[in-house]
Amino acid sequence: MAVEQVVIIGSGPAGWTAAIYAARADLRPLLFEGALGNPNYIPLGQLALTTEVENFPSWPAGGTREYLASALPPDRQPYWVLKGTPQPSHGINGPELMELCRQQALNFGTRVVTEDVARVDFSKRPFQLFPSNGDPVEARAVIVATGARANYLGLPSEEKYKNRGVSACAVCDGALPRFSAAKKARPLVVIGGGDSAVEEATYLTKFNTVYLVHRRDQLRASRIMQDRALANPKITPKWNRVLDEVLGNDKDGVTGVRLKSTAGAPAEELEASGVFLAIGHTPNTDFLEGQLELDANKFIVWKKPYRTWTSVEGVFAAGDVADPFYKQAVTAAGSGCMAALDAERWLAEHHGH
Repeated sequence: MAVEQVVIIGSGPAGWTAAIYAARADLRPLLFEGALGNPNYIPLGQLALTTEVENFPSWPAGGTREYLASALPPDRQPYWVLKGTPQPSHGINGPELMELCRQQALNFGTRVVTEDVARVDFSKRPFQLFPSNGDPVEARAVIVATGARANYLGLPSEEKYKNRGVSACAVCDGALPRFSAAKKARPLVVIGGGDSAVEEATYLTKFNTVYLVHRRDQLRASRIMQDRALANPKITPKWNRVLDEVLGNDKDGVTGVRLKSTAGAPAEELEASGVFLAIGHTPNTDFLEGQLELDANKFIVWKKPYRTWTSVEGVFAAGDVADPFYKQAVTAAGSGCMAALDAERWLAEHHGH
């Protein structure tokens, strides 16, 4: 079996950026993009489930769809480009952005396997990776870029209105016109009581008034953040409440919420144009248990300041799988670049590449 120089696991912004840099360094990377049908490790990452992306540099208003038609082969064209379906013109959609990243990595020689990596063995060298289907792969260096998935409550109505008013990222989506009071949108609802929920609620007050829904009668967030949120006249707490159903219709998307009481009070319905879930993220690290050092929330730990080194020399981590804080496409892409450069320099030192 031939030993790969570097294998990349994951196909979001971090994975594709790592592949672009590794391929341009003549490392001939092999990338596992995930198996079709797996909701946790989907090809193209979480951006495959995202509509407008307005905060990734280089995509202002313009002829995005015309460019896609020239940049991607016919078998990778999004259906809306092939059918000429109108799309927002002020940015780019998540699947479009990831298809372009994928094609750029392919152009430089990245090889892609549409399978999951079910388990790994980092205890010996070369490292061994075991796909969900197919033969094991050996690698001198590995970049883990499997991302993290936002936690949802699992309500059918929540799933129905994802990207139509239901979101798990205020910074990503809060500025969209559908959520703006200036556009006469209804108030926004944030679900959660920790630091993330308070941060998201505070951020969203730039655009609209906010209901902050928490199952208890006090927040779990740090005291200074609690005080700031509760003093904000644009934030109204809804204590002892949980989301029971997202209300909406096919034309408008989300139009409101029904909240259930945790203290025996009657249910309550509120008008709303958006629902933001802020109940945490789950990193995709199940297959790494016992192989790499993970923190208490299962995120991979970077062991060297300003480097993407993990607890195993020769294994690097990039993107949301090692980032419990920022969780943005552009920061994931940046760390993918870092991981590829770290891997290239490590290989040059230890294997003469």
